[in-house]
Amino acid sequence: MALFHRKRPEAPATAGTTALVEADPALAALTGDYTIDPAHSSIGFTVRHAMVTNVRGAFGEHEGTLRLDGSDPARSTASLDVRTAGVDTGIADRDAHLRGADFFDSETFPLMSFRSTAAEQVAGDRFRITGDLTIKDVTRPLTIDLEFHGAATDVYGAERVGFEGRAEILRSDWGLTWNAALETGGVMVSDKVKLTFDISAVKAAPQG
Repeated sequence: MALFHRKRPEAPATAGTTALVEADPALAALTGDYTIDPAHSSIGFTVRHAMVTNVRGAFGEHEGTLRLDGSDPARSTASLDVRTAGVDTGIADRDAHLRGADFFDSETFPLMSFRSTAAEQVAGDRFRITGDLTIKDVTRPLTIDLEFHGAATDVYGAERVGFEGRAEILRSDWGLTWNAALETGGVMVSDKVKLTFDISAVKAAPQG
């Protein structure tokens, strides 16, 4: 993902060009392969329920990798797999319904996945990544807005990076169309779903 490329204030990009300026050496040094740390990361969602309130949930089982290039952000990539059976909204019956055929059909389609196809810097530490999101047997493009939260070496000597991301989808675009009409008008579950990503990733040790 393009997380480390910063524009220099004295050299703004001109209209119609791509902002490819010299990267900060300290940030360029973060270039490498990273593994997402599921113990310190979360993937959440929010959906409107019964037209009046929000239901929030998360996917507790996921894994992924990042290949970061601080000198040439366009070469950065991301891969993420999420186990749909790990959906958790805090209500067991609702989670069972989400795992069933009306929604994720987790027994048949245990994973949903994201594979990046492009990345760009928007401004400062804000970036945008585009890729293919697959849910069940449907693959469609997804754009995620990202904010880079920094890099640090933890108490075990591991090099970490962190970022926060947001996106919105229409679940019907991926064939998740189950709903129920309300007597007062409207539907039980909104089509729009807000996604959130809070990611900590650990740099792989040098080979050899």
